[in-house]
Amino acid sequence: YDYSNLKQRAEFPQFVTDDGAAGNPKCWSKLRAQAADSEESELDYDVTLCGGTLGIFIAMALQLKGHRVAVVEAGKLMGREQEWNISMQELEELVEMGVLTKEDVEEAVTTEFPGCRAGFKNSEVTPLEGSYFENGVGYECFTPGVLNLGVSPSTLIANVAKRFQSMGGTILEGSPLKGIVVSDTLGAALDMGEDAEPITTKLVLDCMGNASPISRQQRIGRKPDGVCAVVGSCAGGYDRETNLIGDIIYTNTEIEDKGDNGQLQYFWEAFPVGIGRKGNEPGTSDVKTTYMFTYMDASEDRPSLTMLMDDYWKQLPIYQPSISDPETDLDVKRVLFAYFPTYRDSPLKPQWSRLLAVGDASGIQSPLSFGGFGALTRHLDRISTAIDEALEHDLLHKSDLAEINAYTPNLSAAWMFQKAMSARMGKKVNSKFVNRLLATNFDVMNEMGPNTMMPFLQDVVRIDGLVGSLARSFVADPAFMPEIVAHVGIPTLVEWLGHVSMIATYNALHTVATPVMTPFVDKMEDPKERFLWRRRMDAWKFGSGNDYVFEE
Repeated sequence: YDYSNLKQRAEFPQFVTDDGAAGNPKCWSKLRAQAADSEESELDYDVTLCGGTLGIFIAMALQLKGHRVAVVEAGKLMGREQEWNISMQELEELVEMGVLTKEDVEEAVTTEFPGCRAGFKNSEVTPLEGSYFENGVGYECFTPGVLNLGVSPSTLIANVAKRFQSMGGTILEGSPLKGIVVSDTLGAALDMGEDAEPITTKLVLDCMGNASPISRQQRIGRKPDGVCAVVGSCAGGYDRETNLIGDIIYTNTEIEDKGDNGQLQYFWEAFPVGIGRKGNEPGTSDVKTTYMFTYMDASEDRPSLTMLMDDYWKQLPIYQPSISDPETDLDVKRVLFAYFPTYRDSPLKPQWSRLLAVGDASGIQSPLSFGGFGALTRHLDRISTAIDEALEHDLLHKSDLAEINAYTPNLSAAWMFQKAMSARMGKKVNSKFVNRLLATNFDVMNEMGPNTMMPFLQDVVRIDGLVGSLARSFVADPAFMPEIVAHVGIPTLVEWLGHVSMIATYNALHTVATPVMTPFVDKMEDPKERFLWRRRMDAWKFGSGNDYVFEE
């Protein structure tokens, strides 16, 4: 036993409890009173979502299925001013579900551009032609239609929230959550403070992101397995004539040695703002959002966000040569910064009954991405359908809900990519390692075509693209393989191969078994068995990347 961890758990404030002697007594009293008077009284809601910025979309999906739904938001339910970047295909999926309307999309999309560049270079050379070994610098390519829409979160959330309420949904703004008590048999109650009435519900959905107090309690004593640190800004003052496309992932420096803070490979991402929609022609906007990010372990010796922000301002003129001094050349509208902790055991399985983490709170996002709206849209139909079935048949025990957040091997396999794109503390890595690795791999994927490149850029790992690109990368640069193995380590490589084999297994099960089994599963009389088999088939589909829909 790890007694230090047990001590931490004992001392950590219990935000969630299923101990009837703990938690707010008012919560337990209301739950018991409603249970005792079950013929005339029922729980306040079928499902309550904590955290409304992204939770409102899940709430809308469940409201459409006929449930009594509430959204609890500590502040005001409103989207930020900073655009979300997404692809039209992902928005259209929400329209098909009824969560958005075509009018919502038309109003909320404020920017549209052709697509994004990916590039990996040891120094800034633009434009760059040829392969890494031909030009000695790196490789870049352009992918159309990926993350090429800028969406106004404030507009999108306001429209969905208004329609959600018109359908009978409840939004409780300015309602900070103090805790949750859970009874397997009675329901769950949300502690809204000493002066407020508790809220009772059949099911609680945690939509509070990676800083959720619920997931923090469940992971207490556990250091993140990795961190994506991001800094950036939205600013005017860039060259209008070149502000035409985005960068989805880009490097123009080698790995940098930060001394006691370890080695870091900096990546860039950028999106033009205010072109292509609302009458704003390309070449008319000088506003752009730029991010600099890096992957690293969670060592306490790693650099602070302040240090990363200093590097961002120093290196921004190299990345964006139309400016020379950010302080004088840019009209800074917003400064952005965040840590995104990631865990290898994601998605997070519930520790308590009647409580399920969704979105970033569950870690369902790729360890390579910032999570958020894009990660939610991919899983919204699957999650809302599963929750609907769980509510209908009272399958709300933690063992049942765990099937919704089941093991997905392609998510687990993405861990090696993050490890390959970072340098461990105390280990000196060849400064050109990451650029050589990614330049070769993206060159191969681009040659293989959009059916390989597009899913990968949208955080979907598929067995066909994965095996094909790795095989061709080995042929293109066989001498590099021993260095890659030494960098990630034999144990990580063996674990990764296990996940890859499971992707292949899940792909076969989805392709062969699911079509045969679906009619039999639909006819099962036991609702629990039917629920469990449907969740297994969901896992096969999403765990192998077969949920990705290719454009015809």
